Amino acid sequence: MSLLLTGIAELTTNDPSRGDGLGDPGDALLGIVRDAALVVSADGVVEWVGPAREAPDADSRRDLGGRAVIPGFVDSHSHLVFAGDRSAEFAARMTGTPYDGGGIAVSVAATRAASDDELRALVAARVAEMRSQGTTTVEIKSGYGLTLEDELRSLRIARDFTPHTTFLGAHVVPREYASDRAAYVDLVTGPMLDAVVADGPTSLAESIDVFCEPHSAHAFDGDEARAVLEAGRAAGLAIRVHGNQLGHGPGVRLACELGARSVDHCTFLADADVEALVAARGTTVATLLPGVEFSTRSPYPDARALIDAGVDVALASDCNPGTCYSSSIPFAIALAVREMGMTPAEALHAATAVSARSLGLDRRIAPGQAAELAVLDAPSHLHLAYRAGVPIVRALDL
Repeated sequence: MSLLLTGIAELTTNDPSRGDGLGDPGDALLGIVRDAALVVSADGVVEWVGPAREAPDADSRRDLGGRAVIPGFVDSHSHLVFAGDRSAEFAARMTGTPYDGGGIAVSVAATRAASDDELRALVAARVAEMRSQGTTTVEIKSGYGLTLEDELRSLRIARDFTPHTTFLGAHVVPREYASDRAAYVDLVTGPMLDAVVADGPTSLAESIDVFCEPHSAHAFDGDEARAVLEAGRAAGLAIRVHGNQLGHGPGVRLACELGARSVDHCTFLADADVEALVAARGTTVATLLPGVEFSTRSPYPDARALIDAGVDVALASDCNPGTCYSSSIPFAIALAVREMGMTPAEALHAATAVSARSLGLDRRIAPGQAAELAVLDAPSHLHLAYRAGVPIVRALDL
């Protein structure tokens, strides 16, 4: 049965051609329609969007009572397949201990020791938590197994929850390979990668990622990262990169050179990095993860400067056990507005349309699109940042 959703005070379509033209430039970016309605088909596809006064009939009707509706958030960077607890590490950072990636080994040990059922239950709870805060699409990385069997296990579990899985065998060099880094890179680019893509179109991952960070003894330098990414690309995987998180380095420019879908963190950028991102616009998205800066006491990226330069900027949670154990995109939006110079409209667009683009998706509320929707207990998207920390948004169950 088709469903008419009405009583929508403000509808964010992410389609500028559908905006009512009544607000500021931010409204135009979001394609805002006020006093709106939409019709969803029985199979969950948007059939009609527009002013409520023009709404067609449908089999059933639901009045949302003057709430705002937005596209569901797209969390394009998360690490949900893990076990264990690193809250003591967070507490230590709050008193001045710097982050260098070494704590990942703690999560690796706990994840390896957990059963499949334990990991699956943990991921299910985290995905449900995301949905309760408006996230309807999530990317999930491996990276806390770092053996052939454990990386494959992590990806299989992630596949139970999303098609957007990323092979991150090159998260850090595990302790057992500390004295032979080249052998571990060979393992990632050889047997691990071969097993990930063994089934061709039904590959366990759609992307490959690497933590390219020469400032960490645990992560990978530019040459090692290039080897991982080129092997993944040759195997048919899309490319994603953790770059420039702890300091200046080659990650951003390498991502742009190789045509990565995204380079994530971008905390420390030189002029040449920004120029590379501008040149790669339309191909490579700069995904900013402000929850990490909050959780590590690091400087926030200058999103305002990136947007003004013409860079495609996305927002994601980076939900993980070490540097940001938050699944909340509204929290990321509030930080982006308060600390990184983004407008509320830019932040919402970054967490929906641009983040979706980094996964090869189109996230709009328009006829023919899947009805991936979130509803706010508020009349406007402005409340996402205005009411920081208040659970006012949730995925809309149809």
